[in-house]
Amino acid sequence: MADNYKDIIHLPHYTSKTRPRMSVYNRAAQFSPFAALTGYDEAVKETARFTDDKAELDEYQIEVINNKLNIALEKKDQNPVLSITFFKPDSRKKGGEYITVSGIIKRIDETSHTVVLTDGSEIPIRLIYDINGEIFEAI
Repeated sequence: MADNYKDIIHLPHYTSKTRPRMSVYNRAAQFSPFAALTGYDEAVKETARFTDDKAELDEYQIEVINNKLNIALEKKDQNPVLSITFFKPDSRKKGGEYITVSGIIKRIDETSHTVVLTDGSEIPIRLIYDINGEIFEAI
């Protein structure tokens, strides 16, 4: 078996007369790994992305939020700036994140149970975690 290539082992390497020699970089690129599972990397990153669980409020905390909303509505003509912290559910997986927005309440929509701010954003009342502002400091 060792004698099978005896006739060609010492011949010079073949070089094409019509095509240029491929660079080492391009030759190596032929053998580089490929993405056999399209989207796998994105799926792993999505799974590793952290989300918070929604905290359940007790009756006292719900009452405090309702009282603060009523006070904000009573003083709406003063245009108080409020900071509202609420839970925003994640659209892709279980959980979500807590977001704090600042703004002035325009109205409370009774049909959709949302707080509508003057910038047009709507916050579902059931997802509100806390409300802060200068109008509550006297309380």
